[in-house]
Amino acid sequence: MDLKELTTFRTIIEEGSFSKAATKLNYAQSTVTNQVQRLEKELGIKLFKRGWDAVLTASGKIYAEEVDALIQHWNYVLEQAKSLEKEEIGTLNIGVIETLTASILPAVLQKFREHKPNITCNFIIGNTDSLSKALMNNSLDFAICGEPHSISTLHFEPINIEQITFIVSKNHPFAEKSDLSLEDLFEYPLIVGGANCLYHIRLDKELSRFSSKPFFYTVSQISSIVPFVQKIPSVGVVLSSLPLSADVVTIPVHMMNPYIPIGLLQRSKKEYVSSTQKVFLQLLNEEFPKDIDKGNPYDL
Repeated sequence: MDLKELTTFRTIIEEGSFSKAATKLNYAQSTVTNQVQRLEKELGIKLFKRGWDAVLTASGKIYAEEVDALIQHWNYVLEQAKSLEKEEIGTLNIGVIETLTASILPAVLQKFREHKPNITCNFIIGNTDSLSKALMNNSLDFAICGEPHSISTLHFEPINIEQITFIVSKNHPFAEKSDLSLEDLFEYPLIVGGANCLYHIRLDKELSRFSSKPFFYTVSQISSIVPFVQKIPSVGVVLSSLPLSADVVTIPVHMMNPYIPIGLLQRSKKEYVSSTQKVFLQLLNEEFPKDIDKGNPYDL
C-alpha cells in the first residue's frame, strides 16, 4: 500500500468512475485499475463492485470512511521524514543575550558540532528587547533571553535563572564590606546596561521605593561595564553569568528580587521545535550551572 494507491481510491469515489479518475489524475485507465487491484490484494477485500460505475462494496464503504485520515497520516509521516533529513543540514539563527556568549555558549557549540556537524549556527547577540523584536520580524528561529514585557504574543519557556550582581574594583571601599543595602550604593555612580535591559528595569523597580536615586551611567554592552568599573570609582551592575577579571570583585547587596528567568523565546507556544533545536536547547540546559542545593529549577 502506498500514497498513490490511496489517492487513486479516493479520486475514484469523488469522480464516480475509474475513467474519470484516470483523467483527473492524468493516468491511463489501466494504471488506475492496477492500483485498485494492488490495494485490494494488500487489504484482502474487494473495494468496488465490478461494472462501468465505481460502486463500493460494503467493505469498501467502511474503508472509504477512513481513507482521508489514512492519507493525512501518510502525508504527515512523509513530511516528518523529510523534515528530519533537512535538519541534518541547514542553518539556525539563534538570538542570545550577551552574558551567555561569554560564559556557556562556546561549550554548547562545541558539543552541538558533535551531534549536528553540518548545521550552521548564526548567533545574534542582543538584549531581550532587541531579540524579541528580531524574532517578531522572523530574523531568528528562536532566542535564549529573558521574558519580554512589551510583546505578549511571544511564548516564553524558562530554562534557568540569572541573578543581578554588583561589582567594584578590588581597591574600592565597598570591596571589604560584608553586607550592603541598595541605598548604601547611592554614594557612587552605578554603571548598568541600557534602559531597555530587563535587569535595568528590575533594578529601577527596586529603586522606586526610595525617595532619591543614584547617578547612572548606561552601557549597552554589559561586558564593557567591567573595564569602566576598573577605572572609575563606581559600582557596576551586571548579571551573575558574566565572567569577571581578577581586578574586580562582587559585593553583597540586598535586593528584594534579584532574579531574572532566562529561557526559550518563540513566536508561538504551538510553533514546531525541530529535532535540531531540541538538541541545541538540551545541550544549553546541561551547560547552565546548577545550584548545589536547589538544582536547576527549570530543567527541560
